[in-house]
Amino acid sequence: MSDAVVELRGVRKTYRLGQHVIPALQGVDLAVRRGELLALTGPSGSGKSTILNLCGLIDTPDAGSILFADRDVAGLDEIGRTLLRRDALGFVFQTFNLVPVMTVEENVDYPLFIAGVPKAERRERVAAQLLAVGLHEHAQHRPDALSGGQRQRVAIARALVKRPRLVIADEPTASLDSHTADQVMDLMRERCHAEGAAFVIATHDSRLTQRCDRILSLLDGRLQ
Repeated sequence: MSDAVVELRGVRKTYRLGQHVIPALQGVDLAVRRGELLALTGPSGSGKSTILNLCGLIDTPDAGSILFADRDVAGLDEIGRTLLRRDALGFVFQTFNLVPVMTVEENVDYPLFIAGVPKAERRERVAAQLLAVGLHEHAQHRPDALSGGQRQRVAIARALVKRPRLVIADEPTASLDSHTADQVMDLMRERCHAEGAAFVIATHDSRLTQRCDRILSLLDGRLQ
């Protein structure tokens, strides 16, 4: 077995826009290893979001294969893909995507509740994650009482509380000031290495890429 959490082999993806066919990815080979912080860079339209969607099992390729923990996911039906996303993947978004009517604790707990984790175990895991991201004192606050950086810390805790193999992060520092972005990136790096999860991060932020283990650049659907 390889140490790759997710692997793309000869992946091609096109999108149709009216009468036009847009080649989003043109034969991409990519392996993301356990405990690795990988940055994807490139101009808008280069294919970064497409790779995130494929690695996150949100989309399917037109050609080529995607392996998750050495297993080709092509044979999975939609239920199987949904369960794999639920159990093995975490997501961090630019706009946080927290539930505003839930407390910090409830937001982090929600993925475990959906997965049917027993309540006592959920409490223990949520408390541990909030402590790890420095928000244990804010457990009963709602997102609108937090700063942008604190909200992103909640999002990171929510992504990691499931103990995922892979975390997909789409421009996670884009809505933060430079100091807060540095703090959030340092946290992601620390948690990535501590938890052993792989991170795939799409970003335009050069300060963020400097903290990553590996940087890959995309242009016109090809890795450079």
